[in-house]
Amino acid sequence: MKNYKNIFAASVFFCVLTGVVATASAQDSKPGFATVVRIEGNCTYSLDNGAVWHPLVPGKYLAAGSQIRTSDNGVVDVILGKEIDLPQAKWAPERISLARDQQVRGMITYTPTAEQNVVRLTPNTTLAIDKLNTTDTGADTVSDTELDLKQGKIFASVLKLSGASQYIVKIPNGIAGVRGTKFSLGADGSVNVYESKTGGLALDMTLPNGTKQTFQILEGQLIDPATGSPASIPAALVGELNRIFTALKTLYIEQVNFTFDRTITYVSPTIGQFQFFDQFQF
Repeated sequence: MKNYKNIFAASVFFCVLTGVVATASAQDSKPGFATVVRIEGNCTYSLDNGAVWHPLVPGKYLAAGSQIRTSDNGVVDVILGKEIDLPQAKWAPERISLARDQQVRGMITYTPTAEQNVVRLTPNTTLAIDKLNTTDTGADTVSDTELDLKQGKIFASVLKLSGASQYIVKIPNGIAGVRGTKFSLGADGSVNVYESKTGGLALDMTLPNGTKQTFQILEGQLIDPATGSPASIPAALVGELNRIFTALKTLYIEQVNFTFDRTITYVSPTIGQFQFFDQFQF
């Protein structure tokens, strides 16, 4: 498998690594977090390379080195962002929702307000977060994201990144580089580029016949791993992609709240009787 830098060299928009890299390296790189904002079905996560799996709940923060796995009916939406500044919750919450983790008391909900980098795992998908770092250079934010799609399929919305940033997704037979693009990617090498502001997606993969090839998939195109050639996305699929990426075009802000019990009880000082029963009376 070629180094990911060779992927960027396949397209002009991947050839923008400049002196900003040197500036970024001089800054302190901070770990980012994957924040689970939506779950359907049974989903789990692992912190030890898949040795032990734990139930996944909305609000869970996952750092680099984590893996997420969905079941036959599982779907997970994950926001990839900067280091989280705590506390995130309001001091006087108003509504109850799901807890961050089974071992944590309290209830959490997320409200969508703006666009952010997000990944949706479809059923029977395993995704590892190999690297998730951000560096503030003063003039810009440089991000370094590496995901490993071991099986299944993901939908991802990636914002336009700075020139020194990178966002790559590894699959069993290749590696994809992307920025400023909404796309789907399967572990088998199938790709759909729904929308792109920076030239699409570059995919370096080994075809079923054993040959290695680099593809540039543009907006409105897909690639069939069986044929290894780009083609236009069928009209029947465009509507489905539009629905999915409209749902993913959000940023989720954590809200932790509860409901006050405003029941009023009146006690009359003059009406009613008080009876005392001795503890030995039957």
